[in-house]
Amino acid sequence: MISSPAIGSKAALPAYARVKQFLKQGLAAGQWPPGALMPSEAELVERFGVSRMTVNRAIRELQADGMLERSQGLGTFAARLNRISSQLTLRDLHEEIEARGHRHHAEVHVQRAEKAGAALAAQFGVERGARVFHTLIVHHENGVPLQCEDRYVNPACSPSYLDADFTRTTPTQVLFDTTVLWRAQYAIESALPGADEARLLGIDAREPCLVINRRTHTRDAPITLARLVHPGALYTLQGEFQP
Repeated sequence: MISSPAIGSKAALPAYARVKQFLKQGLAAGQWPPGALMPSEAELVERFGVSRMTVNRAIRELQADGMLERSQGLGTFAARLNRISSQLTLRDLHEEIEARGHRHHAEVHVQRAEKAGAALAAQFGVERGARVFHTLIVHHENGVPLQCEDRYVNPACSPSYLDADFTRTTPTQVLFDTTVLWRAQYAIESALPGADEARLLGIDAREPCLVINRRTHTRDAPITLARLVHPGALYTLQGEFQP
């Protein structure tokens, strides 16, 4: 049996958005755990009094967001939590360096709470001026700067983030330990470093870098926004596919 959606602001939403919001809120609340069978399209059509096309649109958008999985002839299921592992591997840089038999150390340049500007607030879905956590850390491999990590963290997701000693652990490890990762978005580009990034990495400002912009989420909130800058001559991305 499908419980009724809350009455209020949803009424002003388009029909497909009301269905989508109902399913998202149920997933966030754990009403349908990972792998659970979701309500059928017919149930949702009856419950909301909308067309099957409207319901299908809501389900397709949630599937595109990585929150639902569909199986022909079986139905629609809440996405499994390990789904992201098949698409994107988020590894701790410290572990990567040690796996090569090399030494990692970090220099912490910024570790503080700040007020979010308009652009950052919009990305986190908070009010302008809301408190966010900010760290700026340069990671070294065998004494050579390898990555400039500029990261903002949502305090609601990791309240004790700033208490960590980032010369002994990494932001990635802290967030793995204190949050539940649901999905990640990332963009990779070749770009020139900013002036401060070039200075921190000890490279010429005209040297191309590999830049990764990454955003991670819990089921219902952004966790972190990170800009990871690597000297192009020292860093490559590798992957493997086997059918």
